[in-house]
Formats: sequence, C-alpha cells, structure tokens
Amino acid sequence: MRVREALLAYLLLPASVAVAQGLQVPHTVPAGKSFEIATHGSGKGALIIVGPGQALRREVQLGTPISFAAGELYSAGHYLVILGEGASADVAEFDVIPDHEAKSLGFLAKPSRLPVNTHNGISGAVYVFDAYRNLITVPMPATLELAGAGSAVQTRIVTTKNGMAWTTLDSAAKESAARFTARVGNISSTRIINQVPGDPCSLSITAKPNGTRLEVQTAPVRDCSGNTIPDGTIVTFIELAGNSQTTVDVPLKQGVATINLPAIPGAKISAASGVVAGNEIRWEGGR
Repeated sequence: MRVREALLAYLLLPASVAVAQGLQVPHTVPAGKSFEIATHGSGKGALIIVGPGQALRREVQLGTPISFAAGELYSAGHYLVILGEGASADVAEFDVIPDHEAKSLGFLAKPSRLPVNTHNGISGAVYVFDAYRNLITVPMPATLELAGAGSAVQTRIVTTKNGMAWTTLDSAAKESAARFTARVGNISSTRIINQVPGDPCSLSITAKPNGTRLEVQTAPVRDCSGNTIPDGTIVTFIELAGNSQTTVDVPLKQGVATINLPAIPGAKISAASGVVAGNEIRWEGGR
C-alpha cells in the first residue's frame, strides 16, 4: 500500500467524492480499442488511469459506466485505475495488450555487402508491431525471402517468439544485388544485399616483347564461381633477375592486369593476388 499511497499523493488533485464503493475494470484491453469501466456508488469523483507512457483523468458520475473511445489508450503495459483520493481511494488494475494485427515491421538485415558462396553469411531479424508501435508478442508466421538475379529464391518461414523472428541464409553463387524481404501478413519490408565476387581462385600470366620491354598480362581473373574479380583489385607482379628483384602492384582493369617489365634474359616472372599465386614464366629472350 505504501507505493500506491505515494502514487496517489503525487497524482491526484483534490476531488469531491460522496461515496466510492468499487470499480469494475476489464482484465485486458487491446491497444487502441474502446472500453468501459463500471463504477458503484453515488456522487461525483475523479478517475485516473496511469501506466507506461500514458495517463488519463476523468471527472465522473459514480454509478454510471465510463466510456473510453478508440485510440485513447494505446500503449501496451500494466495500468492502475484510481477512483477517489488518499487512503479512501479505490484502486484496480488491468493490462493493455498489443493488437494482434501487424501494421509495421522492423527489419534488420546484415551485412549489406558480402562475397558470393558464403554459407549462412546473411542474417535477418524481423520485429512485428501493431498500429501503435507496440511489439506484438503472440506467435505469428514470418516469411523471410532472398531473391537475386540468376539464383534460386531462398525462403524461410519462421514463427515469431516474443515479437521477433530471425534466420540465416547463404549468399548466391553469382554476383548480384539481392532483395531480402520480410513479410508478416500483408506487411513487408525489403533490404538490398550486394553479393560480390569472392577472392581470386586462380591466376595465369603470359609475357610478350614490347619494344625493349616485356609486356606481362594476366588472363581474366575470376573467383571460384566464375565471377569476374572487381576492378581495382591488386595483382602483384614479381621479376627475379640474378640478385635483383622488381615488384610492382597493378590494379585490375576490366578483369585483367598488365605491366611492362625489363626484358632481361633468364628472368623469372610471377604474379599473385591475395593468397593466390599464378604460374611462373622464365624469359629466355626472343619474340
């Protein structure tokens, strides 16, 4: 009673109450729905409803049902109903529960960019809210779907628990901008996941004379699924000639890297990108 009395002393303004003999409140009220509270006795009084994020006050005629219109009470949580003032006040309790119709989704998808062929590399979590942004905690089916160009659609149907559902999915074998969609009932939310080529899978180089220099070029560099490695990826060329070594970093352009190196007979030339090393060429001169 000490907590309730302190709350009454803080909240209640003076009210003229003739006789207050009890309250009859619903056990639960769906958020935003209309409802009634029955009072007993005679005379006038002040009724207060207080809960998480909301407080309502009404001057009432005791013995007459008190009506609350749709939209007046909308924040889910536990509420106190107080009729009267001080220690003589009547106090009742009830819960405002979320509406069971989904009206909006909170959808978290990550990462926004990842390599192709990554097992369980994409994760998505969906949160379901009613029209008043209350988290709907009753279980309901949520569909999470990943669709990218040239790849099969991946679909997971997960039942929400405490208002949330989540899943993991594989990235596709081919690069694409995939649409990751969460759907509950008629409500959906979409995020874009960029699936990009992975690391180079193999590296092959060729060499040919170019005036007094030697032109060395890679074959088109691809990942293990055949996707072209993005421009700007670095290929490191190395030329060993006797005790000297020449190292040059060259970015890919349209899938290949080209460099002119000194044409030294007997030189060994190789290339690498990331952890992938290419073939070695021994230049003996000639054309």
